Amino acid sequence: MSRLVLAVLLTWCAVLSAGCAVRVPPAPRITIAPASGTAEAPPDAGLVVRAEGGRLTTVLAFAGRDPVPGAFDPSRTVWRSSWTLRPGTQYVVDAVATGAEGVTGQAAASFRTLRPRREVAVASVAPYDGETVGIGMPIVVTFTRPVEDRAAVERALEVRGPVEGAWRWPGPAQVVYRPRRMWPANTRVRFTAHLTGVRAGPATYGSADRSVAFTVGRAMVSTVDTRAHQMVVRQDGVVTRQMRISAGMATTREYTTSSGTHLTMDKGNPVRMVSPGRREGDPGYYDKLIGYAVRISNSGEYVHAMDNTWAQGRVNVSHGCVNVRPDQARWFYDHALRGDPVVVTGTSRRLEWDNGWGYWQLSWPQWLAGGAPRPARAAPP
Repeated sequence: MSRLVLAVLLTWCAVLSAGCAVRVPPAPRITIAPASGTAEAPPDAGLVVRAEGGRLTTVLAFAGRDPVPGAFDPSRTVWRSSWTLRPGTQYVVDAVATGAEGVTGQAAASFRTLRPRREVAVASVAPYDGETVGIGMPIVVTFTRPVEDRAAVERALEVRGPVEGAWRWPGPAQVVYRPRRMWPANTRVRFTAHLTGVRAGPATYGSADRSVAFTVGRAMVSTVDTRAHQMVVRQDGVVTRQMRISAGMATTREYTTSSGTHLTMDKGNPVRMVSPGRREGDPGYYDKLIGYAVRISNSGEYVHAMDNTWAQGRVNVSHGCVNVRPDQARWFYDHALRGDPVVVTGTSRRLEWDNGWGYWQLSWPQWLAGGAPRPARAAPP
């Protein structure tokens, strides 16, 4: 073999040997925030996992023994916890990402969230869990302390139902959800306050979540015409009862039945009714036990039983309530659900929006004006 041929062969061997060398691409880089070892992570920042040079394949996170819900972004390069984190809790995270040519990267972290100086929780919710309500029913959430960051708390309040709605704050420790239009009959709604870890104010965080599921029943709407002295009850658009009534005598403001869209709030049999602002012996004083009473405001208005058939259908003589025959009052008492609309017309007094559950007195723009800067809306069913 000539020296020239040998040189060519050696050159080709060198080229082939170099071409056979394997270049392994770098593994994806994963970052976890809060960083591992953090001792007082802010709960309201949530948990975020990012991948550079690859796509996240799995993210497992636990708060103690409880899994942490979260979701990937469309590119699967970012995973975020669905809600804020639990205060004073140890978290562990494991994440895996896949890059070019199937090369994987892995990261793990362990951190603890801070323990707040003050906590806020849900003190009560109306309706209660499992309740069947009327089509006008609001969701009334009362907190254990005033809320300063209302927007942050609103973002943590989730309503899953079939209509659009929004929150309004009647006071610093209470928020109310009302649909834009009344609930459709025979539907289900779930409310969840994802309050855990939400920063409700300086050094104040939510301490626990709260969830309530309720059913909207049949559509029962009652109309009260105080001039015609009649009350008509419709269920799902069909007239089921026509009742003669006697409304407020209107000699004073408190003895005038308020016009507007009321909602039934609670009921009792009997209910003790005492004249407002009067003592025994004063003109107009009364203290009576009234049967089959369904409350429709906070100013003492009820639909209730009264055996004064001489006035019912003819003249208004009550102290502001709507009274009907005892047998008809019992029927209404038995069939009324919390949140049933009672629409009163014909008087000089207008129902205030914050008198009981007079929330339907406000237009939709007026209702939105009482919410935080970013009002919540119902999630799709």
